[in-house]
Amino acid sequence: MSKSLPKGWCWATINDTGTYINGFAFKPSHRTDSGRPIIRIQNLTDPSKPFNYTELELPDDYKVITNDILVSWSATLDVFLWHGPDALLNQHIFKVVPNESLVDKTFLRYSLKKSIEELLNTEHLHGSTMKHINRGPFLAHQIPLPPLNEQIRIADKIDELFSELDNGIEELETAQKKLELYRQSLLKSAVDGELSKEWRETQAEVSETGEQLLARILKERRERWEQEKLKEFAEKGKNPPKDWQEKYPEPVQPDTENLPELPEGWVWSTIDQLTIEQRYGSSAKTNDDQNGIPVLRMGNIQNGDIDFNNLKYLPKTHDEFPALFLEKGDLLFNRTNSRELVGKTAIYNGEHTRCSYASYLIKVKFHSDFNSNLAAYYINSVFGKIWINDVAVQQTGQANVNGTKLSQLCIPLMNQAEQSYIVERFNELKDACECSFIQIGNNIKLLTMQKQNILKDAFTGVLVHQDPNDEPAQVLLERIQQQREAEALTKKATPKKRSTPKAKKEVGMSQTILEILQQQSDWISGQDLATAFGLNANSSIEDIEQFYEQLRTLSLDDKIMVKPDKQNNKEQDLIKLKDKTDAS
Repeated sequence: MSKSLPKGWCWATINDTGTYINGFAFKPSHRTDSGRPIIRIQNLTDPSKPFNYTELELPDDYKVITNDILVSWSATLDVFLWHGPDALLNQHIFKVVPNESLVDKTFLRYSLKKSIEELLNTEHLHGSTMKHINRGPFLAHQIPLPPLNEQIRIADKIDELFSELDNGIEELETAQKKLELYRQSLLKSAVDGELSKEWRETQAEVSETGEQLLARILKERRERWEQEKLKEFAEKGKNPPKDWQEKYPEPVQPDTENLPELPEGWVWSTIDQLTIEQRYGSSAKTNDDQNGIPVLRMGNIQNGDIDFNNLKYLPKTHDEFPALFLEKGDLLFNRTNSRELVGKTAIYNGEHTRCSYASYLIKVKFHSDFNSNLAAYYINSVFGKIWINDVAVQQTGQANVNGTKLSQLCIPLMNQAEQSYIVERFNELKDACECSFIQIGNNIKLLTMQKQNILKDAFTGVLVHQDPNDEPAQVLLERIQQQREAEALTKKATPKKRSTPKAKKEVGMSQTILEILQQQSDWISGQDLATAFGLNANSSIEDIEQFYEQLRTLSLDDKIMVKPDKQNNKEQDLIKLKDKTDAS
C-alpha cells in the first residue's frame, strides 16, 4: 500500500489479525428436531428466523458463543456480533478468533466492516446473484493498523458515536413500520366503508345504489354476449337456433355466508360479475432489446404499484400482439409466486403507449362503470390476504391462485360517485404516506452515510488523538509475526530425527545459537535449531525475539550459511556455522 498512514500505524493483512474459521458444511441428513442450533446467514440478517438443529458432535472451532465475531462472505456480505444462544456455524460464514495481542476485538469488527465495503468495489467480488468473496483475497486484504492503545480509543469513540446514530436509525425504522401498518389500514378502510363514511353522511340523495349498479352491469353483460353471438351467427350465415339465449354463461354468484356486513348502499359482487375479460400473459421468451414491447413480470409489481425498472421485451411483431396489449385501468394479478407474495396486484395506468405482460400474471378488464382500483385495494388488503391464504394451492415451492378462483372472489360494489371519492381520497392519503416514507428513508441513508464517514475518519487517524508514547503497530506486528514463525517451526520439528534429543532438550535457552551451531558438524534445519534453542508453542515473545536477534547478528557478522532444504523437498532453510575454509 502506497497510501501514507499516521505515525505509529502500519499496514497489515486481515490474516494477520486472527484466525478465520469457515463454518461446517451441514447436510440435510445432519438436521434433527433438537440439539444445537445451526447459525445460517438468515439467522444473522433476521434474528426472528427459525434455526435448524443438529445432534452432530463437532470440534470447538465450529462452536459459536455470545459476542463472537461472524463474517458472512457469501450472498449477504457483512460483519455481525453474535448475541444468540450457543450454536454451531454453517458454511459461508467465518468465525473470527482475534489475535488480541495485536488487535482490539471491537476495533477489528469495525475494521472488517470497512474492509468488506472496500472489497465490494473490487474485482474480488464474484457472482451475479450469489455474490461472494473468496477466502484468499479476503485474508490478503490490507487494513490500516494503529497502535493497540489507539485501537481501543478508536473503538470506544466509534461505539459512542454509533450508539447515538443507531438510536436515531432505530426510531426512523420504527416510524417506517408504523407507516407500513398505516398503508394496510388505509387499504382496509377503503373497502370496508370507513374511508368514505363521512362523505356518505353528507349525501342527501343517491341516484344509483351499488345493488342497482350491479344489476345494470349484469344486464349489459348479457346483452353484450347476445350481440356477440348474433354476430357469430350472421358471419356464418345461420339463423339463431331455438332457445340459444338459454346457453348464456351466467357469472359466478357471490357466496356471502361468511362475509361481513357492508355499509348501506353497498353490495357484494364477484370479480366474474364485473369483468369484461380475463386473460393470462405470454409465456414467450423475452429479451433485453428496448426497441421491443415492454413485458411486465411479477417482479414489476411492488407494494401495489407497477415498477417499470428491470423490464424485459418482446419484438413488436410478436404473434400474440395486439391481443396481449394492456389498456389503462387493467388490473394485473400475480397468480404464481411464493406463499408470501402470490396475489400481488396493481393497476396499469397507461404509463407506456404499448405494454404487455408475462404468463404468471392475469389481466382483468372491468366494466367501465367500476373503478378497478377498488378491486386492487381489496386484494392487497388484509381481506384479500386472508382469501389468498385460503384458496392458494402450494405447488413445488410456489403457491398458485388460478383465474377460476380469482373469478369467484367477492368484492364490495358501491355507486360510481362514492367509487370516485374513495379512489381520490385514498390517493391523497397514500401520496402523503409515501412522501413521509421516502423522507424517512432518506434520513436513514443520511445517518448511515454519517456512520461510513465516522469509519473513514477512524481508519485515517483523525477520529481520536495519537499518543507518541504508544508502541508503534509495526513493532507489535513484527513481534507477532516472529511468534507465528517460531510456532510454525516448533510445530514442524521432529525430535525423533535428532541424534541426541536428550542433550538438546537440556540445552533450553542456556545455550546461544552460536554455541548450538558449534556443536553441529553438518547442516541443521531452522525448525531443529529453534527447538534446540528451547522454543516451543508456549514460548514468550521475548524468547522468540532473542532467537531471531541472534540469527540476524550471526548473519550480519557473516558467521553462518543458509541454504534451502532441497534434498528433503521441504519449504525450510538449512543453517550451518561457517568455518575458516567457508569464510575464505
